[in-house]
Amino acid sequence: MKELTIESIRLSMMNYQRVVILREKDADRYLPIWIGAAEAEAIAVRLQDVSVARPLTHDLLRNLIEQMGAHVTYIVVNDLANDTFFARIVLDVHGETMEVDSRPSDAIALAVRVEAPIFAEETVLDRAGVVLDEEGKAQAAGEREGGRPVDPAELERLGAFKDFIDSLDLEDFDERKK
Repeated sequence: MKELTIESIRLSMMNYQRVVILREKDADRYLPIWIGAAEAEAIAVRLQDVSVARPLTHDLLRNLIEQMGAHVTYIVVNDLANDTFFARIVLDVHGETMEVDSRPSDAIALAVRVEAPIFAEETVLDRAGVVLDEEGKAQAAGEREGGRPVDPAELERLGAFKDFIDSLDLEDFDERKK
């Protein structure tokens, strides 16, 4: 598993969907995950420290977990199948570890509220990770020199991700490194 941080939430100009861009900690590999508008808002509200009058759904989830004497240890994006990401919320419940299936967007929205680390399995990063070339152009991790060769059938299944990756403009990410 590799630890990730939230780089940004963006709007895809291809289909006007929101994308959360996670960045591998201590590396220049990104993991873009399409998320719904409500989940993007839930993440952004917390990241921007916006005060809301009533608890949002993810605040309620945090409150329930805490009231039951548990805490979120970390979340992990653990799989990618048929263009769908999967995640797990890992809880400590009175000294015992419990894992709960989740959409990555919900897991991330919860993680930012409880300040839990965000991880991704190496296999997910190998399949859907993005790196920047020298010109700041995004490339699928499997396309870069020295990367794991990607099976043509897998490329076909990940076609929507490839199209999105090709459309990313990450030049402003590259500027932050300078």
